Amino acid sequence: MSKALKIILIVFAAIFVIAGLGVWYIASSINPAQFTQLLSSTVKESTGRDLNIAGPVSLSIFPSIGIKAEQVSLSNASWASDAQMLSLKRAELEVKLLPLFSGNVEISSINLAGLDAHLQLNKAGQSNWHVAPPVDPVNSPGVASGVPPKTESSDRTFIAIQTIHISDARISYQDGASPVRLIEIPKLSISGDGNKTSILLDLQYGNYKVGLKGKTGSLRQAITDWNQNPVTTNLDLTLTLNGKSLDITGKIDKAPKALPQFDIKLDSKSFDFIPLAAASLVSSGKKATALAKPVVSQNKYFFSDDPLPFGLLPNANGKIAFNIAQLGVPDQAPLKDVSGTIAFKGDVIDVRDLKFDLGKGRAQAQISLSQIHSGMPIMSMKAIAKGFTLEQVIVSSDSSAKMSGGDAQIASNLSGRGKSLHQLIGNANGAVQITVGQARLDSKLLNTAGDLAITIMDTLNPMRKQSNHTVLECAVAYLPVSNGMVNIRDSVGVETDKLDIVLSGTVNLNTEVINLKIDPHQKSGFTTGVDLGSLVKLEGTLQNPKAGVNKEGLVNSAVSIGLGFLTGGISLAAENAKSMSTKRQPCKTAMHSWADIYPGSN
Repeated sequence: MSKALKIILIVFAAIFVIAGLGVWYIASSINPAQFTQLLSSTVKESTGRDLNIAGPVSLSIFPSIGIKAEQVSLSNASWASDAQMLSLKRAELEVKLLPLFSGNVEISSINLAGLDAHLQLNKAGQSNWHVAPPVDPVNSPGVASGVPPKTESSDRTFIAIQTIHISDARISYQDGASPVRLIEIPKLSISGDGNKTSILLDLQYGNYKVGLKGKTGSLRQAITDWNQNPVTTNLDLTLTLNGKSLDITGKIDKAPKALPQFDIKLDSKSFDFIPLAAASLVSSGKKATALAKPVVSQNKYFFSDDPLPFGLLPNANGKIAFNIAQLGVPDQAPLKDVSGTIAFKGDVIDVRDLKFDLGKGRAQAQISLSQIHSGMPIMSMKAIAKGFTLEQVIVSSDSSAKMSGGDAQIASNLSGRGKSLHQLIGNANGAVQITVGQARLDSKLLNTAGDLAITIMDTLNPMRKQSNHTVLECAVAYLPVSNGMVNIRDSVGVETDKLDIVLSGTVNLNTEVINLKIDPHQKSGFTTGVDLGSLVKLEGTLQNPKAGVNKEGLVNSAVSIGLGFLTGGISLAAENAKSMSTKRQPCKTAMHSWADIYPGSN
């Protein structure tokens, strides 16, 4: 080793020793109480909130700046329901020392234990997590001149966080007067290591336990370069929900000033789908078992007019391919071999080649959403399902149900515009067709079908409740829709062992008003000629259906009864004989070509 190099090393060693002694002296001379007071006043000036540290505080400066504090709380907004917005049992922060000399802030680690956060949004749309320094209307810069104050650019300061650890956290959220939603996070760890970021999350939301584990590309680098330099982030994650796992793989590319591009694959042997409505029930404190029970809707319409969460859909370019061997659906039999692709292109989302097994049959669908971030998104759906029976679907979801047979097929081709389900259906165009083959249905099962179905069945057959079962020979419903109006002209037909039934009339899906005439014919031979079913029609709305009087049928029956008295019953016998000789075929009459609804089907 040269003499010059030795001298240089000795000088550097001396500098580090002197610096270390200086740091030790500074750290030992700092009064924690004064430091706490300084920190609290700084937070007050910056946010307008009160920072309170009730527990001990410790500070270290070398080799990194470290702060440890216990029993920390931050006050809430004046209008919020809780006094504190945040509280912590323990908080630890470590900041690298050397990068500070170049104007960069690199946080080695953040450790938070016992976090309790109360997030709230009031009726005016204000959030309690929005913090800002108090404004002095007299001395505020720019008030007198009308020129907004200049702010320093933060582009020069690089802030990076290497590791975050959170344990025993509780986060509550309330939007206006809605129920409080609670999320518990036993553990959250995000750790950066070179060009990789490791993620470990345990979360509980109501009765749902969620976990996320795996690695991604460097999140720190991605956040820093997001709109400045090209970014490529690989994904290799596993999401778990109540013990069932979903593998997430793929990558995300982001060029400066361009929409993100992504190619993601989802694979699972078994996973459960949780609708937003179910999550809402859970968050309000209701048990998940309540989802299986009929819920009395307080909505004005049968199809909800609550806005759909279109705003949560991403504005991006890319695709998500999914392949799930078994997908659980609430209150239904699991769907098997679910596959398809979701393609994103700006404000257009297409679900392509969606396929799944339904019972022993197969279903496929194409769904398209466009203008999703406008005031009136457009949705179209084309779907067909065949090769299954009602017995397979109903009995597999309810083992106590008594039913047999019922070969079924469904096809739909609909499009609509709106921001809620009611609006989408209320101006829909297209057609739907449903067919059901021979089946034997238990009356108790029919009684659980809902108010609309029960009203229709009681209207069609007033004697239904006197039998413990119904033998269905066939049922066909072809429902053409034009601007939300369903015009039924003998396109709904049902045949049972006792009745032939034809429906005609209209259903306005916008107002949900029903105006249907019931035309049932008995199949049991000669009668008195008085058919009470032909005197009834269905009125009201989809939400509140009711039976009305078919005045046309009443007049016709009255004329027939009057002629029967005048002719000694000869005319009644003749009408019945004519009805028997000219047997109706309601199902055949109502049936339309499947290809007209779903092109390519037969």
